[in-house]
Amino acid sequence: MTHVEHLSLSAALPVDLDEAAHRCLVAGFEGTTVVPDTLKRLVDRGLGGVILFTRNVRDAEQVRRLTDTLRAMRPDLLVGIDNEGGGIGHLVGAGAPDVPGNFALGVVDDPRLTARCADALAGHLAVLGITASYAPVADVQRQPDNPIVRTRAFGTDPELVSRHLRAWIEATEARGIASCAKHFPGHGGTLTDSHHDVALDPRPYDDLDLAPFRAAITAGVPMLMSAHVVFPQLDANRPATLSRRILNDLLRIDLGFEGVLVSDALEMKAIADLYGEAAGARIALAAGADQVIVAVPDLEVTLSCRDALLGALNSGLLSEERVLEAAGRVRRLAERYATPVTAVAAWAPEAGMEAARRAVHGQDGFGPVRGAHVVDLFPPPHPALNWGGEDLLSELRAVDPTATGTTVTGEAADPVSLADGTARVSEGAPLIVATCDADLHPWQRHLQGALLARRPDAIRVATGLPDGDALCSYGRGRANLRAVAEVLTGVGAVGRLSPQGR
Repeated sequence: MTHVEHLSLSAALPVDLDEAAHRCLVAGFEGTTVVPDTLKRLVDRGLGGVILFTRNVRDAEQVRRLTDTLRAMRPDLLVGIDNEGGGIGHLVGAGAPDVPGNFALGVVDDPRLTARCADALAGHLAVLGITASYAPVADVQRQPDNPIVRTRAFGTDPELVSRHLRAWIEATEARGIASCAKHFPGHGGTLTDSHHDVALDPRPYDDLDLAPFRAAITAGVPMLMSAHVVFPQLDANRPATLSRRILNDLLRIDLGFEGVLVSDALEMKAIADLYGEAAGARIALAAGADQVIVAVPDLEVTLSCRDALLGALNSGLLSEERVLEAAGRVRRLAERYATPVTAVAAWAPEAGMEAARRAVHGQDGFGPVRGAHVVDLFPPPHPALNWGGEDLLSELRAVDPTATGTTVTGEAADPVSLADGTARVSEGAPLIVATCDADLHPWQRHLQGALLARRPDAIRVATGLPDGDALCSYGRGRANLRAVAEVLTGVGAVGRLSPQGR
């Protein structure tokens, strides 16, 4: 479809209704300095927001110039980013503060420290001119084999999650940044990642983990993000993002949320493969969403979603009242947050490392190790989430330059030879074997077993959720891995404690 054809679809709509439909969209795009012409046209017609990713980030000054450029086109444009902390973020190149991620914060269970970490992240966003953070995660890590939430959650207990959500939201709000609790009504009870397929949570209403979302609403969270998860006990036919029973009846009426409800990215396969992004946008708006995110940089996908909304308005399939209501909420959000603060107070740069150090716990009985050989096993980085290149070997070498080792991010072609070779090169040196959620990745467990068979004296490290009595970091953010490296080498003031709320 040509650009002219795109424009013709809205020819019959009043200007205010056309603008309202555009306000209901959040678009991803390609580029670090030049704004694509297609995006400029969308902004001119009222685009509600953009979402930045690693592809849009080179350094801090560049990001600030980019956000200033975007806002010069339309002052009420919301500029957002996923900014959870830990290993989930896109601002490594722009000097993001090192914080350990949510589960580590929940293990420490000091809401004041969580607030300091959230304040550091929000302060950094303010410096960059980013006005909306699609965080924190309100999901409870309920299903042990859940493949997507895990250390992104504050923990396994709804009350613990709730108190850390409140601390995070209040600290972010104090910085003038819009926070967003996700993924309503919860993604922690699934066995499937909705990025890849339909996710299902079979639990009845009374067993769902709604307490953190109630806490977020009470704390004044201005945005919630929906989950692409089917809850058959609530709506057997549609995922939450497309369900009026969940978005309107449960969230708006029962829980009383009055802020902006934004969808998770529509190109995720739980939506795209079953409905298509364009139909997903239309159904989500009709069901009660206020904005839909199209995170992929291909703006043709955004245009197809926009055209689906305009076409549905023209045909009466989508009511004008619903779109104007949604746009009104987005407008009020923009009035409150779209203009970045002019003076940004300093934040506590040490908060993240303090939290990461306090979270480390597990295996005892080893003294400080030097000149160790480390084998760091972890799954390939999630294609929809950022990886800043962190690995345990790099962090270990930062505190002990004599350390050696390797990283393995997928099944080895010959694990026996790899284990034999590791045993040879590490002979006479301490061996560290690190895994990340090995129970979800059999290749890790197999290789770990082969290594331990050859070196039963090896020190075991877990960089995801706990794995027996292995030394555990509760995350793979740079702060998590540095804190583990400090424990291993005896460098720095590290206080280990027993995990809370497990």
